[in-house]
Amino acid sequence: MDSLAAAPGTGPATSPLPVLRKPRPAARFEDLPTGRTLVMGILNVTPDSFSDGGSHPTADTAIAAGLRMFYAGADIIDVGGESTRPGAEDVSPEEEQRRVVPVIEALVKAGALVSIDTTHASTAAAALKAGAAIINDVSGLTVEPEMAELAASSKAPYILTHRRGDARTMNSLAEYKDVAAEVAAELAGVRDKLYAAGVSQEQIIIDPGLGFAKNDAQNWELLQHLDQLEGLGHRILVGASRKRFLGTLLTVAGKSAAPEERDGATAAITAISAYRGAWAVRVHDVGPSLDAVKVAARMAAPRAGS
Repeated sequence: MDSLAAAPGTGPATSPLPVLRKPRPAARFEDLPTGRTLVMGILNVTPDSFSDGGSHPTADTAIAAGLRMFYAGADIIDVGGESTRPGAEDVSPEEEQRRVVPVIEALVKAGALVSIDTTHASTAAAALKAGAAIINDVSGLTVEPEMAELAASSKAPYILTHRRGDARTMNSLAEYKDVAAEVAAELAGVRDKLYAAGVSQEQIIIDPGLGFAKNDAQNWELLQHLDQLEGLGHRILVGASRKRFLGTLLTVAGKSAAPEERDGATAAITAISAYRGAWAVRVHDVGPSLDAVKVAARMAAPRAGS
């Protein structure tokens, strides 16, 4: 598929052949919508992500999927080339970049605002060069010094995710006395290191890291106490989409709901998070969450005449 083509069946493209679109001006973070929670679409260019691994085996199929999300209304497309699910194998930065850079370039040319989901500073740098506007660093408490330096020098918005350990060890580190308070304190400690590297307060966005070194009960408790993270003074990104704790909640006859069966519950969390003022939600299925944030914004709007 041409990198500027609309995927068949999306937007005005109604024929089975791609419809070429003129390049659009580069999207800017500053031009994102205000007045409602933003919707970040998840685009995994991986063979082993927990929900959609292997769904986009080539750059063209990944671009088509990203375009579908973009034309469905996603505010941001979050492109990742390495699975962060528990137990996932590490991917070299070179392989990660081979997967994501062509996809980022194509989506940016189509007018999308793109973030790069990575733990590697070299991949984040390559993604920014390809046109990505946001660094989504899922390395948690082990931020590479080079990543902090890149965030400082590039001035790019930087998403700091809470995660203890790595994909192989995180499940064994889910021990907390007060999960919300401890997550907030640990994020504050990393945030202060980012400050020392020259990253500004305005750049930093906080992700509580649902499912990363947290069990089901801890995820729910953290969602119930997001106000403790708000006390850090940064925008909040909530990423609950299709995660295991939702599957457990939706268990029927002893069988956990499959990832693709968790989108309704995801949209419910989107609505609640949006109503409580989250800056953005990170989701696999854009449409229901976009509807949910619009409903939440309307519910939170002042009454006429008040």
